[in-house]
Amino acid sequence: MKKYDLFTIIKPNLDNDEADKVVSKVEEAVKTLGGEVFEADKMGRKKLSYEVAGFTDGFMVNQTISLPADKIVEFKRQLRLNDSIIRTMFTTKENA
Repeated sequence: MKKYDLFTIIKPNLDNDEADKVVSKVEEAVKTLGGEVFEADKMGRKKLSYEVAGFTDGFMVNQTISLPADKIVEFKRQLRLNDSIIRTMFTTKENA
């Protein structure tokens, strides 16, 4: 399995506990699809460079994960369906 970097921006109108639940839900989705979460860097609430989905700030999380190649499309679909996530960036980790 390849390693991937997942950068997520979570809605700022959630409190810290709710944002942590969203991160846990993403990690649970990875494990359900047969993947693994190696690390999660919760960067906290940050101001955005430009407005995204009507928000000027958000909770930022960077995770290193691995997923089977045939499960990536389903994982991305689950991320899009999560209303608490306003933006994601999913990239292949080069040094994996």
